[in-house]
Amino acid sequence: MNTSEKKYALNRLFSAPVVVSLLFVVGVFGLFLLMKSPSTKTGTNDDSLVAGENVSIVDGKQIIELRAKGRYQPFSSTAKAGIPTVLKVNTSGTFDCSSALRIPSMNISQALPPSGVTEIALGTLKEGVLQGTCGMGMYPFQINVQS
Repeated sequence: MNTSEKKYALNRLFSAPVVVSLLFVVGVFGLFLLMKSPSTKTGTNDDSLVAGENVSIVDGKQIIELRAKGRYQPFSSTAKAGIPTVLKVNTSGTFDCSSALRIPSMNISQALPPSGVTEIALGTLKEGVLQGTCGMGMYPFQINVQS
């Protein structure tokens, strides 16, 4: 066996155990991440807002709550027409483009803080669908206003 053949045999000998060891480490780490991740049965995290549960009326004022981080949650909300309405947007460590909320039909553009609650007065809504988005147009949301 010449020198190059010895090196090739040595490389083959060490490459298989190294690859197997790396695959084992990646597999264990992947299982760890799966065990730590939130349940995907409902598709939402524990702190997420659920459509239908994010709209309330307090002292004659309708409050629509959204969470902004990587998207707007919930995507779709149902509100009542003819009631003064406030959009309450919660952020928590939000540094993506969802921190810039836009509702073009109402000429609303609002920068949101990285963490906190921002209230945006929407006035008295009329029946229809109000479309909103992030500053870049990547993350949409809608408010279905019904009488």
